[in-house]
Amino acid sequence: MASLNVGNLGEYLREQRRTAQLSLRQLADAAGVSNPYLSQIERGLRKPSAEVLQQVAKALRISAETLYVRAGILDEKERDELETRAVILADPSINERQKQVLLQIYDSFRKENAAEAAAAAAEADAGAGTAAEPSAESPIGAPDAETPLK
Repeated sequence: MASLNVGNLGEYLREQRRTAQLSLRQLADAAGVSNPYLSQIERGLRKPSAEVLQQVAKALRISAETLYVRAGILDEKERDELETRAVILADPSINERQKQVLLQIYDSFRKENAAEAAAAAAEADAGAGTAAEPSAESPIGAPDAETPLK
């Protein structure tokens, strides 16, 4: 069976399992998956679903989003946003209304920064187009001070 392109998910899972001092069988039992299936995931022979990754992450006590990124289900930017949201929502020291207000502020900052980045990119594109145009001081075809007249 050929290895699938799931990044370095299998190696990462094996490393996390060993760090947690769990055998393959113990992790499989804790995650609710079969031992052979987990072995195939670790060897890169199977691509697990997001649900299986979530169960494995819970059993290892690590972020499911990290596993999603490693498996190619989620990109890094999405992971950062999800982890930020998860931390806010999991904070027991603030109430639900405060959590929702924080998330609204977070969203507004992200939108503002995205708009600024888009405007800066558009400005840079426009600037690049005008850089090649001749200036008014030295029109094309006009002699400059260093070019002798014929």
